[in-house]
Amino acid sequence: MTHFRRLGAGGLGSLLLLAACNSQPTAQQSTAGTPETATDSARTPSAAMPTSTAFGKTTDGTEARLFTLTNAKGMTVTISNYGGTITGIQVPDKNGKTGDVVLGFDEVSGYQSPAFLKSSPYFGALIGRYGNRIKGGKFSLDGKAYTLAANNGPNSLHGGKQGFDKKFWTATPARSTDGQSLTLKYLSKDGEEGYPGALDVTVVYTLTDDNGLRIDYTATTDKPTVLNLTNHAYFNLSLGQSKDVLAHEVTLPADRYTVVDATLIPTGELKPVKGTPFDFTTPHAIGERIAKVPGGYDHNWVLNKTTGQHSAATVYDPASGRTLEVTTDQPGVQFYTGNFLDGTLTGHNGTVYGKHGGFCLETQHFPDSPNQPKFPTTELKPGETYHTATTYTFGVRK
Repeated sequence: MTHFRRLGAGGLGSLLLLAACNSQPTAQQSTAGTPETATDSARTPSAAMPTSTAFGKTTDGTEARLFTLTNAKGMTVTISNYGGTITGIQVPDKNGKTGDVVLGFDEVSGYQSPAFLKSSPYFGALIGRYGNRIKGGKFSLDGKAYTLAANNGPNSLHGGKQGFDKKFWTATPARSTDGQSLTLKYLSKDGEEGYPGALDVTVVYTLTDDNGLRIDYTATTDKPTVLNLTNHAYFNLSLGQSKDVLAHEVTLPADRYTVVDATLIPTGELKPVKGTPFDFTTPHAIGERIAKVPGGYDHNWVLNKTTGQHSAATVYDPASGRTLEVTTDQPGVQFYTGNFLDGTLTGHNGTVYGKHGGFCLETQHFPDSPNQPKFPTTELKPGETYHTATTYTFGVRK
C-alpha cells in the first residue's frame, strides 16, 4: 500500500493551493470547506481566526510563536511553529471540567532544556523526515547507499539529530467551514540529515467542531527519497490527576504486529497478536499485561484495514471518562507507553512526567521500511505527491 500520488502540473498546483488555505481533502473527502474572509462575521468561536502569542526564545535567540485553535465547543489546541509542536489540548471530562490531555511545556525553553535534549521524548512534535527507526542509519535507493545520523544506539530515529522537531516552520493561521487551522511549511534541503532530495513539506492542523484534530501531511521532492511523517504527541486523558496511563483502556484493530530486535528494529516478522500481551483487538488496560513486555510497549501494530480512512485506535480513561478515537489512512500505528520517561522533566502545572506518564499513537508506515522490501514502500519520487491524514477525536463516556 502507498499514499504517494502522481499528479500533473495542474493537479499539484491545486493540491498546494488547498493546503495553503486548509481546504485539502482527506482520503475520504472529495471536497472541503471554503475559507472565510476576514470580513466574515464570527458566527461561532471556530469561525474566528486562531490567536498567536509569544512562546519565548530559543537558545539562538529566535522568538517562537504559539498558535491557539478554538472550536465551537470550547476545545482548544495550542501549536508552536518550533517543531510544529502540539503543546496543549484542552478538552472536558465526564463532569464538564476542562483539562489538558497532552504532555508539554509552557515555553519553548522546555523543549530545549538539557534534560529534554538528553531524554529526547519528542513531546508533541512533527516527526520527519522518517518517523521511527532505520537500521544502522543506512539504506539504499535506486542502487545508491545513504548514511544517516545514528542518534538512537546504532540506529537513526525520527529524522536524525536535527529532525523536523527542531526546525522552525512557516506558520499561517486560517479558518474554513471545517474549523480553525494552522498551515505549517518547511523546505528540507537536499542532503539534510543525509536524506536525498529537496523536500517541500506542508502540514495542516485543523480543529473541527466535533472535537477532532485533523493533521494533513503533504510533500513533494526533486529526487527519489524516503518519507514517513507523523506526530509524537503524548496523551494522558487524566493528566494532572493521574501520574500514569496504566488504567487507560486501549483497543487496536490489528491482528499482527512487527516483531523487533533488542534495538527496536523490525526483524521482518509480522506476528499474530492472538494469545499475546499485544492483543488489543478487544479493550485492555495498558497496565494489565505490560509487565510481560520487556521494556514496555513500543511497537508497530499492523492495522487490519489498509484503504481509506480507518480506525487506528480507541482509548478510554475510566477516571475522567474521556475517550480518544484515532483514524488514519496509514498501514500502521506505533503504540508507545512512555517507557523512557524518568521524572526528570516537569511540564504543565508543575506536573512531573514519570514512567508511563503518557502514551503515543504515532500513525505511520512501518519502522525500517527502506530496508524491508516486504513492508509497504516509503519511497517518494519526483512527480509524485505524498499525502496522508490522521484525526484525533476526543469525547466522553458518562
